[in-house]
Amino acid sequence: VQVVESGGGLVQPGGSLRLSCTASGFSYIISVMGWYRQAPGKQRELVALITSEGNTNYVDSVKGRFTISRANGKNAMSLQMNSLKPEDTAVYYCKVVALSDYWGQGTQVTVSS
Repeated sequence: VQVVESGGGLVQPGGSLRLSCTASGFSYIISVMGWYRQAPGKQRELVALITSEGNTNYVDSVKGRFTISRANGKNAMSLQMNSLKPEDTAVYYCKVVALSDYWGQGTQVTVSS
C-alpha cells in the first residue's frame, strides 16, 4: 500500500495550487479519501473529504475556495485550491480510510508574498 501526494509549492496570496493524491496497492475502491493539513504549532485538521459516490465535505474556512474531486472508479483524488491565503500555509496530507487508515508523506503549501 502506498499513498503519494504531489503538487505543493510556494504561491502568492490570491493564487492557486492543485494537489493530487494517488493510493496504490488496494484491490478495491476506497470508500473515503480526504485531505488534512497541519500548520506549524497547530493540530492536524480536516480540510475536505470525498466518498466513492462523490459526496464531499469541507471545513468552513475553505468552502467556496477549495474543490475536492475524484476520478471515477479510481483511488485518486485532487484538491483545487483557489484564492489562497497565508493562513492556508501548512503541510497537506492525503488520508485513505480503508480497513485501516493510511497517510501520505505530506506536501508543503506555502502562501506568501
